[in-house]
Amino acid sequence: MIDIATQSEVFLREAGYDTWPWSGVSPPVICFENEAIVGFLHQFDSAQALIGGWEEAQGKALARHAPALRAAGTKAWNVYSIFLTSERVERPVRRAIERLEEDFSLTRKIARSGIQLPEDLEHALMPLAPIKARPLLEQARVEDRLRLRSKDIPEKSLEAFLGPMTADDVALVLGGNE
Repeated sequence: MIDIATQSEVFLREAGYDTWPWSGVSPPVICFENEAIVGFLHQFDSAQALIGGWEEAQGKALARHAPALRAAGTKAWNVYSIFLTSERVERPVRRAIERLEEDFSLTRKIARSGIQLPEDLEHALMPLAPIKARPLLEQARVEDRLRLRSKDIPEKSLEAFLGPMTADDVALVLGGNE
């Protein structure tokens, strides 16, 4: 089983966030922020503690950080509350936890149980991560790729678009007024 707080900080920092622990509160809280988002990650000992305590935890975090949130401008519209527990639970309890995400009052929410592996944490925090997938472009020329993907376009129109014609001439060909 992983240390959720430590691994969360690592994940969030790698995703471009500044992080810091908010000590002296229960459940433990990791605060995080980047140019567009601010949030609070709460770690609960059990699923029942999460279900019974998320609203109070969210309220404490918002009350404590209210002055900074008021000064945050548009970022204040992108506040996240994250509620995690390592406890594995049956489907009905897991669904009750995940349903917390449908409550959009005060903050956006991510709520998950069964966080025991780094992959579990990564999956839970994925909405906060930058998009990682980058298209793999082959060395083929753009013109060749367009031809391969444009099989439904008449050849004359494709030639006009890809050739040396002016934009007005291409418009005439595409409009059928050649």
